[in-house]
Amino acid sequence: MALSPSARNMASLVGVCLAALMFGLEISSVPVILPTLETALPADFRGLQWIMNAYTIACTTVLMATGTLADRYGRKRVFTITTVAFGATSLMCGLADNVSLLIAARFLQGLAGGAMLTCVIAIISHQFQDERERGRAFTAWGVISGIGLGFGPIIGGLIASWSSWHWVFLIHVPLTVLALIPALIGIRESRDPHAQKLDVAGIITLTLAVFGLAFLIIQGMELDRVLAIGLAVLTVAAFAGFVVAERVNPHPMFDFSVFRIRRFSGAIIGCIGMNWCYWPFMIYLPIYFQGGLGLDSRAVGFLLLAYTIPFLVMPPLADRLLQRGGPRLVIPLGMAAMGTGFLLMWFGSGVAQAGWLTVLPGTLLAGIGLGLTNTPVTNTTTGSVPANRAGMASGIDISARLITLAINIAMMGLILVEGIRWSLPDALSGVLDVSQMQALAASVAAGNLAALPQAYPALTALDPSGAAVHGALVDGFGWVMLYGGIGAWVLAAVSFAIFGPGRSCRTQTAEA
Repeated sequence: MALSPSARNMASLVGVCLAALMFGLEISSVPVILPTLETALPADFRGLQWIMNAYTIACTTVLMATGTLADRYGRKRVFTITTVAFGATSLMCGLADNVSLLIAARFLQGLAGGAMLTCVIAIISHQFQDERERGRAFTAWGVISGIGLGFGPIIGGLIASWSSWHWVFLIHVPLTVLALIPALIGIRESRDPHAQKLDVAGIITLTLAVFGLAFLIIQGMELDRVLAIGLAVLTVAAFAGFVVAERVNPHPMFDFSVFRIRRFSGAIIGCIGMNWCYWPFMIYLPIYFQGGLGLDSRAVGFLLLAYTIPFLVMPPLADRLLQRGGPRLVIPLGMAAMGTGFLLMWFGSGVAQAGWLTVLPGTLLAGIGLGLTNTPVTNTTTGSVPANRAGMASGIDISARLITLAINIAMMGLILVEGIRWSLPDALSGVLDVSQMQALAASVAAGNLAALPQAYPALTALDPSGAAVHGALVDGFGWVMLYGGIGAWVLAAVSFAIFGPGRSCRTQTAEA
């Protein structure tokens, strides 16, 4: 018996939302187990950074390619392939028994996850042609993503405590099957009849540029100066090559002409803003809660809910604000709220006898700001271009998010380590050389303060109580919070200016 159009739409929405749920769980559940991975694998601070960043860099590798492939070969077909791949690579992550294997598996999982998410957004944009229906579909997508993102810390913590960290990854195998059943039933195949060949030059140069920049930020302090300069030159050359490749290609995967649409460009700044502060800080927040505030893993999981739950409940309100005030109001407002939340966290972390209550208002406000920004951004980017360019638009949307995320995971880690190093007692610099001080700062940044005296015996005499090291960790996180807050406010102002006077989406789309 054939399904009605509305029933097919519902089935397709259920399938893609379950895929979004998996993607959300993968982002927010893994940071909670990083302290466990530090001892279980084992992994140092930079290893923990690469466990997260291998995933995000891999996502950027395939995002634009997936948009092109989905437009050309069919969004349903590519979604099915990438969802199966996500389940298979999650199995590989769960079976990894050392940090190198896990990083490699995370890279493959990122390839699949980034491609899957790009297809999800393109499918919603094409399956729901009516603007109001598309808005409701994106709201549902935002809510389900929020469930994964919001409850991911609790789910990850509970899985790790009841079973093992391996099941934080293995849980995606049965979820993959649950997502594919309604998706295969409901999704209508769609493609762009004018889609061109894959932009290989653009893919390679963009990947090299992002990887090179992230590698320089994370590992640059350990590199020989000549090697670091050479890598920096190659990174700049790769980025320049990407720009040239996209401009000379008659059918580029990254069509710069869409940036002439104010609504599209203003919304892309929103993509950058969310991943300038909120999402990269999610990686380090469990370390702050455990090492900085002294909370146990269960308390950390519940406190992370205050950071993520507001994102879950805000999409319906964000959609109403988008309908009434337009993206020029809601997107900059959301970024400003995120920035204010980070500044409140910075203030709360620096007061005397700082605790979870002093940082709670900032975490709540940051989550509210994200909830106001996320679905309006996606709805605006895909709704500002013709429907047959939905794959390309969603690729740029997610590329902007994950490129910014990869860079700022590295930047926040650098700021954290350097802030700790500058805050360590001067007496230590007389006992430890420069490389040892750098290694100590990285060890402090990992949050396992109790193990430091064994690795650095000088601390037993110079900081027997551990107060100085703890203070350095808190100071380092203060600089990270300040970086996120100021950056979000600056980007909110830039987005507001780009949107300019309110104009109809149809008019601006026609200009493109």
